[in-house]
Amino acid sequence: MDASEEESPARDAWRFLAPATIFLAALLLFEVEPLIAKAILPWFGGSAAVWMACLLFFQAALLAGYLYAHLLARYCSPVWQTRLHIGLLIVSLSFLPILPSAGWKPAGSEDPLLLILGLLAGTVGLPFLLLSSATPLVTAWKLRAPQSGPSYSLYRLYALSNLGSMLALLSYPVLIEPLIPLRLQGVIWSSLYAGFALLSIITAWYYRHPAADLPAAQAEQEDARPSIVDRLFWFFLPLAASALLLAVTNHILRNIAAIPLLWVAPLALYLLSFVICFDSPRWYVRAIWYPLFALMAGAMIYVMVGVFLIQHFGGLLAFYAVGLYVCCIVCHGELAALKPSPRYLTSYYLCIAAGGACGGIFVAAIAPSFFNSDIDLALILPATALLVLRAAWRRLPRASDSVWAMLALAVLLVGWVVDTGRMARKVKVDIQDAKFLERNFYGALRVIDGGPIRLLRNGNIIHGREFLSPQRATEATSYYSPKSGLGLAVAQLQARGPIHVGIVGLGIGTIAAYGRTGDAYRFYEINPAVPDIARHYFRYLELCKAAWRIVMGDARLSLEREPPQKFDLLAVDAFTSDSIPMHLLTRESFALYWRHLKPDGVLAVHISNLYIDLGPVVAAAALADGKMARAVENPEDLKNGVDMSNWILITADKRFFDSPALKGARPIAVPASFRAWTDDYSNLWLSLR
Repeated sequence: MDASEEESPARDAWRFLAPATIFLAALLLFEVEPLIAKAILPWFGGSAAVWMACLLFFQAALLAGYLYAHLLARYCSPVWQTRLHIGLLIVSLSFLPILPSAGWKPAGSEDPLLLILGLLAGTVGLPFLLLSSATPLVTAWKLRAPQSGPSYSLYRLYALSNLGSMLALLSYPVLIEPLIPLRLQGVIWSSLYAGFALLSIITAWYYRHPAADLPAAQAEQEDARPSIVDRLFWFFLPLAASALLLAVTNHILRNIAAIPLLWVAPLALYLLSFVICFDSPRWYVRAIWYPLFALMAGAMIYVMVGVFLIQHFGGLLAFYAVGLYVCCIVCHGELAALKPSPRYLTSYYLCIAAGGACGGIFVAAIAPSFFNSDIDLALILPATALLVLRAAWRRLPRASDSVWAMLALAVLLVGWVVDTGRMARKVKVDIQDAKFLERNFYGALRVIDGGPIRLLRNGNIIHGREFLSPQRATEATSYYSPKSGLGLAVAQLQARGPIHVGIVGLGIGTIAAYGRTGDAYRFYEINPAVPDIARHYFRYLELCKAAWRIVMGDARLSLEREPPQKFDLLAVDAFTSDSIPMHLLTRESFALYWRHLKPDGVLAVHISNLYIDLGPVVAAAALADGKMARAVENPEDLKNGVDMSNWILITADKRFFDSPALKGARPIAVPASFRAWTDDYSNLWLSLR
């Protein structure tokens, strides 16, 4: 038997070395994103902005990894590439295990964005950079190896990388988050990373020598240099897709819930579009995707301006998911069509990563700093449509049979002008109608006068109403009326004498309307803009007869640091838009509440929500600690400034619910199999309406 034939099985086995390294790197890369974000979510108020900040870091680190791969492959000899990369892989093991230290917890005065970026850099910075560099670096190594194959097969490694990323994201909310405790997740991930480091060292050693006599590769290197216009599209197409990803994700998280399940769905679709477009050119058929893009972009604009309304949770999520996916397919399809010869592979990947990072920077850092309202999607969507129209124009043939295609593009351009104009008018009206606009890390706030009432909005949700008339300025309105669960609880406790009340979430200070001389009210608020709004645009705090104080910072962290406050009533009302404060509904947080309540005190949890039934979640936590929980629902009465509210009152005092006012409070059914949420476990599927 020929010696070469004897060696062929071993050689075939080595062929899987590069794909295995790339796939494992992508898998670990996108498993660690939701893992770390979930770990730090309770430290920063549980808001959607935490995930935006994490995405910004991950995109910036991805860019750093691609830049590292580009510089290493272009300016270092193969031997030194191996030495440097192996050295960094060994150093990166010092970051393990990767769960963040409690020393990173905010004290309350730090810039949350900068603190999150520093935390992530110190926790997973070097491992994430090396994982990010795997695809371009190993592909470049494989290019110089004998029998590396045609260039399209090298670009399919990029599709393989995104497939691994997508599988990691989809597995997290379905398999990992519900079944494995968070700390154990960190240990398992760290062990797998150590395995990746070993596999990468073997890969680097295998490809340490340049191959001789590669005529095919040399022929490809003689291809023409990409034009400046091509390079600009390499940058702006991924920028548009990345910015859309963050803007759509931000919208979903602010108005549904800041949980891994809803973080990963848009990101998985974004990665799937990479897989489809870079696997083979046959998947991206412009005759299909161009009309779909025009349809979905227009529909998203019309939903945003209020022409169409989608109120069902599943319908809203599916609509934005499909819209994002179609837009990403077109952006990445055009990007894949512009891929250069492998000689320019690392610079091509670098431009893609740079565009993605800039899109993330725009949404997560620039927009909150320069815009006082949440208009990111309103800006990005028309800009993306214009970019796609420009890319389509380049594809038009210059022959006479292109007349109909040019006419179609002209019609689309007119439609773009009309839709963008409608969007601009809606944004202008929203801004002009507001008495005050403020946007920061925690959300976009608007103060609006509507007839006899002034109100505060955060996203789609009203966070307080106040009558402008001096005669009615002290009426408790919105979710806090005298007939609401909170109002009934306050009245019953006040019958005993002066009360000490803690409130998680200030809003406009409506609960202060119940304050009497001798009472004490302690508000916990994380958003630095809210106290100024409550003081300068509303009068509840000004007219409050009770002593009151505002404690800034995340309520849970503040309560952890404080001695027992001995509250008679502790009200938890910390929603951001319609997003759920997940970290305030776990058994660990409830244990903290009991520590600050008197033995016969009352915990009042506001659970009004369009999409999620939080009753069983709260009741399960109460029952696990031997408390009684009852739900009190109050209907809407907008004439008197009252919104529909649903409060759950929890206490160990068996006589509390015997009063006539609370006879209507109903017990909450908790299925026998229902598991109370913890910092390590939550299951949104079981709570969907």
